[in-house]
Amino acid sequence: GAMINDHTVELLAGLCDVVTACPEADTGLGVPRDPVRLVMAGGQLLMVQPATGLDHSEAMRAYCAAKAAELKGAVDTVNPAGLPAVDGALLKSRSPSCGIKDVKIYRKAEPGAMFDSGAGLFGQAVMEALGGTPVEDEGRLKNYAIREHFFSCLYALARFRQVALAGKPGGLVEYQARHKLMFLAMNQASMRRLGRIVANPEKRPFGELLAAYRVELGTMFSTQAKPGGFINTALHAFGGFSDQLSVRERSLFINSIEEYRDERIPASALLALLKSWALRFEVDYLLDQVFLEPFPKELVEITDSGKGRDR
Repeated sequence: GAMINDHTVELLAGLCDVVTACPEADTGLGVPRDPVRLVMAGGQLLMVQPATGLDHSEAMRAYCAAKAAELKGAVDTVNPAGLPAVDGALLKSRSPSCGIKDVKIYRKAEPGAMFDSGAGLFGQAVMEALGGTPVEDEGRLKNYAIREHFFSCLYALARFRQVALAGKPGGLVEYQARHKLMFLAMNQASMRRLGRIVANPEKRPFGELLAAYRVELGTMFSTQAKPGGFINTALHAFGGFSDQLSVRERSLFINSIEEYRDERIPASALLALLKSWALRFEVDYLLDQVFLEPFPKELVEITDSGKGRDR
């Protein structure tokens, strides 16, 4: 696809170990190149280059298959469960190769109206290979709800991978405890299932626990958290010191809750308020919760495109 030139992506690249790929260049289309498009012909999705008449489908499918196998095989071999070493993927929006949705699909290579939309060939392969791992495109990250969910999941998986690498059961217990409020905000049922896995009444080997826990994490992260869950969790945290706040401070927080509910401010704005009060009143339990800062503060931005509200 095309190079992702985006401020948020640049910030993220400075905080993560990034592995890059450009399917179109890697399969010989060159740089610069004439555009390619997806065409549905005979029930099969093809990638063609109208300017040259080139059908690039076979080369792209072979590339996608190889990369999918590479992603599936990218595991931390030293951890007891052989868990994925990839914590997330970010692809180019609407690219015929890399897009994950809203990619234009045509009936023919020549100019004409699109008749459908879907994922690009490489984008589809990545999503299938990384089931249970957050995959987004930079266009959708302009919506702060989607952006903050992606970052939260990305860093939660990175922390979990470190627990797996350490190979100590106590580390998983601590991980669950520190993420309790974050998981409660995302999905209360998943949080309880994760707790039961950690409790391990069946006395399963640690490697099996890690694998089961990772599957449940993936299930929870695959769905955008609903505002109501976050609001209930934020109010729960607020209750830890609300009686020590002034009337104006309590009113500020309640008004901020309503602004969040109306999608006028991001979750991070509420979390900043909660963290400031937790620091002021030295509420150590809350300060130890990932919920208050689920990803590096350098990634916090209040800009929002207003798009993608349907998640």
